[in-house]
Amino acid sequence: MAKKTLLPEKVNTAKVPNLRWPNFSDYASAVQSFYENRDYAVAWTEDGEPTAAAKGFIDAFQHADAKGLFPEDYDASRWGSRLQALSGKSADAISLFDVAMTVNVMRYISDLHMGRVNPSHFSFDIPVANKKYDLAKFVADNAVNAADVPKLIVSVEPDSDEYRATEAALVRYQALAKQQDEAGAKPLPTVKKTVAVGGAYPAAAELLARLQLEGDAPSDAAISADHPERFDQVLSDGVKHYQQRHGLEADGELGPATIRSLNVPLVRRVAQLQDSLERWRWLPDPYLHPRLMVNLPEFVLRGYAADNKLDFTMKVIDGQGKDDHETPVFAHMMKYLIFRPYWNVPVDIAQKELAPHIVQDPDYLESKNFEVTNRRGVVQTAYTAQQVGRGHFLVRQRPGPKNSLGLVKFMFPNQYDVYMHSTPEVYLFQRTRRDYSHGCVRVQKPADLAAWVLQGQGDWDLDKVNDAMNEGPDNHTVLLKTQLPVVIFYLTARVDEDGQVDFFDDIYKYDADLESVLAKGPPYPIKPEPIVPKTKKGDTL
Repeated sequence: MAKKTLLPEKVNTAKVPNLRWPNFSDYASAVQSFYENRDYAVAWTEDGEPTAAAKGFIDAFQHADAKGLFPEDYDASRWGSRLQALSGKSADAISLFDVAMTVNVMRYISDLHMGRVNPSHFSFDIPVANKKYDLAKFVADNAVNAADVPKLIVSVEPDSDEYRATEAALVRYQALAKQQDEAGAKPLPTVKKTVAVGGAYPAAAELLARLQLEGDAPSDAAISADHPERFDQVLSDGVKHYQQRHGLEADGELGPATIRSLNVPLVRRVAQLQDSLERWRWLPDPYLHPRLMVNLPEFVLRGYAADNKLDFTMKVIDGQGKDDHETPVFAHMMKYLIFRPYWNVPVDIAQKELAPHIVQDPDYLESKNFEVTNRRGVVQTAYTAQQVGRGHFLVRQRPGPKNSLGLVKFMFPNQYDVYMHSTPEVYLFQRTRRDYSHGCVRVQKPADLAAWVLQGQGDWDLDKVNDAMNEGPDNHTVLLKTQLPVVIFYLTARVDEDGQVDFFDDIYKYDADLESVLAKGPPYPIKPEPIVPKTKKGDTL
């Protein structure tokens, strides 16, 4: 039978009244082009019956939560009535079904492929626009006659093992959250003093059940009938495993912080996994498989070989979660290193922190390894606190082991003035929570990282790197022959290399910001927006 055609006025609009979210202005031009290119022939029915592809997408919409999406964004609950309306084969029912299907297929494919919210909405610099499909062409060529809709859906998602593992973890935690809700489990009672092995905890049985729920304690473990309140070795081991997965001090003891974390409902963990999937979708090549990735809430840097296999991990210190020192999310290319760098002190820091010391002690800057220069970089030996505080003269810290930037900087130029560097404050790496910088990322093993970055570049090895850091010329720049993709990322839920699901605190409230936007429903802010850095140039060490 001849294909039915739609009236142009059914398509030439940015709103369709029977959609759950009728404003599809972000997709209006793509929908228009889609129908113009097919002379307004219907795409999703044959003789008034839904095509196999239409049925496949309806099933995908109704199970969108397994992908970390909201089913109602794609009219999940409305397809039953639309299918029923098709039985009368009326032109209006066919038209409404067809346009609704086109809009929702475009939304679904775009959301899965590049995320729902443009990262620039949060002033995060990730070139997500590089991923954008020509939706009219993509849907016409791939979706309308798709023989295997699930296979097509997988093909538009990030081709990343970490993404797929996060998606699998989401499904598991959705089931666990449902199990927890149905069981009606009450929060664990807190403690005034930390409980160690051999101590007493009145809710020992409930604690064991909570640990068993996520697999932190053996499923066949049981509380002693003779000592039902004893915090024994099994409970301690389970608590320690839980602490390791949640960014807590892994001492195996039960304290208030661990109990607060255990009392976070699993539906919250589901939301964290959803947020992580959204951010994975932002990453285009080559950043989907970067050579270096910092996960800010975890305080960890990972380095990957050219074949995407994990090479190393190391601790990092990132920006404080206050005073606009939060390290932003972005992706750039590492281009060069600077050995034995100067630290150029921002004028506001010189005014607030250095000028008062100069008033009390004119030799203060010299004693702290600082020097004063004019704006041409010429060192000045005569200066006043007022000249320094007003920026008439500039202050810089000489290179050396006590320099605030350490002995090497790793540069991937960006508008945030954020980079990686070593630090003299190595004691901070012993802490569990490590947000102490003004925005930059301080690395635990700078010499190892420099040797790794420079591998294959001449005779650079660990010995030569150590020489450059300790004995080499000051402010020595080494260009990388092969630039390396770097991602400064934010995952409060991730699956590690052993398949373990880890959760971390939302230290910068970036999850809360994302969820606030998503809670409003479509149309989401998908268009590019200007990047407005919170960090101040020169004030990001």
